[in-house]
This record gives sequence, C-alpha cells and structure tokens, in this order.
Amino acid sequence: MSTAADPLPPTGLRAAVANLFPGYFALVMATGIVSIASHFLGWSRVAVWLLIVNIPAYTILVAMTLARIALYPRRLTEDFADHARGSGYFTTVAGTCVLGSQCLLIADWRQAAEALLAAGLVLWVLVMYGFFTAVIVRRTKPTLEQGINGAWLIATVATQSVAILAIALREPFGWSGPIVAFGALVFFLVGCMLYLSIITLIFYRFTFLPVESATLTPPYWINMGAVAITTLAGSSLLLSRDNSPLLVELTPFLKGFTLFFWAAGSWWIPLLILLGVWRHLVCRHPLEYDPQFWGMVFPLGMYTAATYRLAAALPFAPIQLIARVFLPIALATWALTFVGLIRRLLFHRG
Repeated sequence: MSTAADPLPPTGLRAAVANLFPGYFALVMATGIVSIASHFLGWSRVAVWLLIVNIPAYTILVAMTLARIALYPRRLTEDFADHARGSGYFTTVAGTCVLGSQCLLIADWRQAAEALLAAGLVLWVLVMYGFFTAVIVRRTKPTLEQGINGAWLIATVATQSVAILAIALREPFGWSGPIVAFGALVFFLVGCMLYLSIITLIFYRFTFLPVESATLTPPYWINMGAVAITTLAGSSLLLSRDNSPLLVELTPFLKGFTLFFWAAGSWWIPLLILLGVWRHLVCRHPLEYDPQFWGMVFPLGMYTAATYRLAAALPFAPIQLIARVFLPIALATWALTFVGLIRRLLFHRG
C-alpha cells in the first residue's frame, strides 16, 4: 500500500532503491572473505582485485540504503520488523566489519579499518536490538515454518565479525590490548550463544516441519558459515593470546570450543550439498541469479579462511590442505555469482 510519504516507486533506479533486498550486503561479505582467504593462502593479486571490487560495491549499497531510508522509510521498517526478511539487515554489520578486516589485511589501511569498526559497532547495536525487539513485540507473528530461515544466523556472523576486526586491530582507537581482547572475547561468546539458540530452531524446522524446494534458499548455507566465522573468531583470539593474560588462561577452553565449531561446520557441508542436489536436480527448482546466492558464497570463503587460521591456532598443519582445496571452489562460486549479478544488471530483470 502506498502513502503520500512513501509513494509507489516508478521503474528504474527508484524501484531498485525501494525494493532493495535487505540482505544485499552479503555481496560485500562474500567478496571480502574470499579476498581474505586468498590473501592467507598466497593469492595476493586475487585478494587485491577483490578489494578493488568490494569498495565500490559497499559504497553503492550504502548509498542505496541511505536513499531507501530517505525515500521509502515505510518499506524499510516493514522489512526490518519482518521475521523472514528483517534478519537480512545483519549483513550491513557483517559487511562493514569484513570490509574493515579486508582493508587492514590486504592494504594495511588502519584508519579505514578503525572507521569501519566504529560503524560496525553502531550498526550492531541498532540492528541487533532493533530486530529482536521488533519481532518479539510484534502482535501478529508467523509460524516457525514461515518465520525462521538461515538468515537469522547472520546475527552470529555480525557479532563474530566485530570480534575479528577488533582483535585484528589489537589497539583500535588507542584502547589497551587486554581491554580489546576482553571485548572481542565477549562478542565471540555472544555469537556462540546466538548460534546455539538459533540453530536449534532451524534444525527442528528442517526435521519436523515440511520443507519445500522453493523455501530451501541459499542462506541456509549460513548454517555452516556462522560456525565457520565462529571458528575464525576463536582462532584469531588464540593467535592473539599473548596480548591478554585472560586469553592465555582460557587457551584450553578456546581451543576445544573453536575446534567444536569447526567440526560442526564441516558436518554441515555434505548435508547442504545433498539438499542443493535435491532442490535443483530432483525438484528441478530453477538455478538462476538471486541476491541470496551471496549467502552461499560467503560460507565457502569463510570456511576456507577459518580452516587455514585454525591450522595455525591449534596448531595442526594437515588441515591446511582442506583450505587449499576449498579456495578454488570459493573463487569459482564467487565468479559465477558475480557473472549472474552483471547479467541481471545488464538485462534489468527484477
């Protein structure tokens, strides 16, 4: 329904702004983490080129989001309070912090990384408490089958992305190392709590409620991606433990808990592949570009980066081989999805 303050948009750019998918910052998340994984594994030129792609992508999405706030606030608030769509806004937090980590690691742009961390912290507070308050107080609520999806786990991804960028900066804004390490540890544990709470609902929805091929969307790959980024956050804490006596004391706990989440992420991969085969080959669901596919690229890149860092944090070098196998897969998936995006933009479909 249109109003005078929020008119029905015409076609073209205004329509793109009005209908902007809430989770589109997953494009930035996916591009950033594949770049970081490439950097870890020595593919330096690829890492730099992906940074070059990611900066304008982030800038355009920020501009479109701000335009949507100004021109179509009602559409944005309706999306934000929607159980199925509102969780997509966590990608703004994760995209901001992943880009910050990318700027720091690939280009050594410390000031840019600190600015993005500050923005990420503000966005984390706004989206985290705004979304959960909105869905809790909403009078009319969907069923679990209608309301829950893999995008809810981006709450975990957003939280862990803040921890990873903070610990990578060591002393952002001049804060002391132990204080930053403590804050990153708290965010890491909150992210763990969110994953364990939400994945229980998703697993129940998978196993005891009907699953249609149309609803088995790519963001369910975040089932794996959320534990992969938790693994990366835990590994980052372990590799930075010399800066904090508390982290040194908690090393055995962090090693066990981080390995637990990596094992959980590894378990998800064959099941998600089988579900994809069932969706597209058995049920013949069309395989065409959708912005939600970035929610599949991100977990592949994150699993690569997390596995590589875990090998150093434990240390257990043999699992580096897994990272080296997954990097070409993540890059190929990114490239195919990016081609799909370009085709969509060129042919103005949807």
